[in-house]
Amino acid sequence: MREIQMTCIICPVGCTLKVTLDDDGKFLSVKGNRCPKGEIYAKDEVTDPKRVLTSSVKVINGKMPLVSVKTDRSIPKRLIGEAMKVIKSAHVEAPVKVEDIIIENFLNTGANLIATRSVEKTKK
Repeated sequence: MREIQMTCIICPVGCTLKVTLDDDGKFLSVKGNRCPKGEIYAKDEVTDPKRVLTSSVKVINGKMPLVSVKTDRSIPKRLIGEAMKVIKSAHVEAPVKVEDIIIENFLNTGANLIATRSVEKTKK
């Protein structure tokens, strides 16, 4: 058995968590969390960490060459390399509005890749 200490980042409280894993690295328990979300966070963090991914996507015929994007929920950290390859090859036609879905069900994670700002179309 081993213990890992971490800080919960789900809310501003920042509880100090002590996570106990068995010899095979499987989650057993967590202590120190002040709410149930801390236990969920700790279990995810030691078994399959997740992150919200932020980046930018090329805009065609836009007043700006790129639009900032993010996933609308956390995706598995292990997919970030593959996700960045998909984002690098992606493009969107202007105009783009905040919260437009750029890629739906991104990498089959259930998360959408959405625009976080607007980009107007260039006038010809």
